[in-house]
Amino acid sequence: MCLFAPYSNQYCNGLVNNIRIFYPPLPLQRGEFIYHLLLPTPAPPKREFIYNLPFTIKKVYYNNILQTIGNTPLVKLNNITKDIPATILAKVEFFNPGNSIKDRMALKMLEVAEQEGRIKPGGTIIECTSGNTGMGLALAAIIKGYKCVFTTTDKQSKEKMDILRAVGAEVHICPTNVEPDDPRSYYSVARRLAAEIPNSLHLNQYDNLANRQAHYETTGPEIWQQTEGKITHLVVATGTGGTITGTAMYLKEKNPNIKVWAIDVFGSLLKKYHETGELDMSQVHAYVTEGIGEDFVPENYDFSLIDKFEQVTDKDGAVMARRIAKEEGIFVGYSAGTALQGIMQLKDELKEGDVVVVVFHDHGSRYIGKIYNDDWMREKGST
Repeated sequence: MCLFAPYSNQYCNGLVNNIRIFYPPLPLQRGEFIYHLLLPTPAPPKREFIYNLPFTIKKVYYNNILQTIGNTPLVKLNNITKDIPATILAKVEFFNPGNSIKDRMALKMLEVAEQEGRIKPGGTIIECTSGNTGMGLALAAIIKGYKCVFTTTDKQSKEKMDILRAVGAEVHICPTNVEPDDPRSYYSVARRLAAEIPNSLHLNQYDNLANRQAHYETTGPEIWQQTEGKITHLVVATGTGGTITGTAMYLKEKNPNIKVWAIDVFGSLLKKYHETGELDMSQVHAYVTEGIGEDFVPENYDFSLIDKFEQVTDKDGAVMARRIAKEEGIFVGYSAGTALQGIMQLKDELKEGDVVVVVFHDHGSRYIGKIYNDDWMREKGST
């Protein structure tokens, strides 16, 4: 939450909604404002640290929507985690314009492709997506003048597909329960479309290292600054590996003692691969959790940066997402529930003074027909 007084050179110091606001006594020119936001610490005896976030903003508007990507808030969880001695902070990524963390890497992948000359003006972006990466790419395509063709799976929510079409994308729906190399899989269909459509580019978020680079350049530095370097644990529900790897790369450069926990879903092979190096397809089976887990190992992963994998059931992730909405007032998507449930399963490993940052990837509006639908929850045995 940002409170400011544009065009004012009057100093004001007060308490508004329990947030102390300081307006510096500086002369401000027309079209500029400066404000200083100081969030309060918890009440004694838990006064761990203060978030002190000064900003200087030169304009009161952005030139386009892509400039609003990033700088998402860090929000303390107070109710669900009240019995955990550590401080649990959520990096709430649905404040991005496409309502998910995927905006960060979507823009980065496209910018790198442009710099390398791999896509020409008026070209077509092709990507296989669970929905969120597609949304980020679609917004970037609108601003930059590209077309979008996306492949997705039939287990993804109808809301995600409708949103992609609403922002001008062509969407191909593919079966979920096929091998990655099956010609019907959404990976294979994306590759085929890229070969068939002139002046097109398959960005391939799984193996495109610009994915993790986006988080090394933005998500990691933001978390480090927002916690004043006090972060002890990073927790991410993981799929392509870009968010957890890129963010961990930056944070472990700052402090190699930071623990990185990846939260996986039952039906994914990532946990077994991390622990044994074995690509065990017997671990792979159908699951309904969206946007995380894999049936292969994307190239974005650097497993040496990940200290632990924890698996969460479809039911527990869905129930926890609903709890976050009702008990914390944060309307999150499915993977946020999975991530926080992973923390609850590992809570005995946390102690007083630990500062845990958990990524909340996207917004709950994309799951109205699923985890926030009582009939769907009963059908899946998740009530």
